[in-house]
Amino acid sequence: MGEKVALGPLRKDLVPTYTRWYNNFHTLRTLGTTPVPLTLEQDEKQHERLVANSATEISFTVYERSSSRPIGNAGLFDVDYRNRTAELGLIIAEPDTRGQGYGTETTQLVVDYAFTALGLHNVLLTVFEYNLAGIRVYNKAGFNEIGRRRASNFMGGKLWDIIYMECLSTEWGTSPVLVETFKPDEPRPAASL
Repeated sequence: MGEKVALGPLRKDLVPTYTRWYNNFHTLRTLGTTPVPLTLEQDEKQHERLVANSATEISFTVYERSSSRPIGNAGLFDVDYRNRTAELGLIIAEPDTRGQGYGTETTQLVVDYAFTALGLHNVLLTVFEYNLAGIRVYNKAGFNEIGRRRASNFMGGKLWDIIYMECLSTEWGTSPVLVETFKPDEPRPAASL
């Protein structure tokens, strides 16, 4: 839980909300998903798949703390515990909640979870060159550009670069939330008799 947002598990009763989000072309333009209609039945199957793969695909519903309203999804995908890596995905889907710092805080909370709770070391993400808000969010959260796949995403009549960004646990800093939860016990003085 952060100051502005809270993360919770995906919920089956929210599948109609998730479906509405993923049928919004403005939202899809930053995901790289082909803009085709998504049925409720297809999204229910997607939900079941994510729940079944919860060890390697850890998904969260993002809630606006002040209202407890679901506003997006975030998660870690392709989690590789042996190599301590994962890929981050994020969507702030409710239009009236964009540009208020929710994306930055959500990114920080998910990265905190990855490094502090799961013990991962490297979190990767991709963002499209035209997604300036996303690039700002990821830079603020501690991600650095490591490369580009040039002219590989078509949007708005133009080919754009896909930017690869990563964050390492050794470069990230102190956990904003989970450091206290995952702190070893302190030795206690022996009780005097």
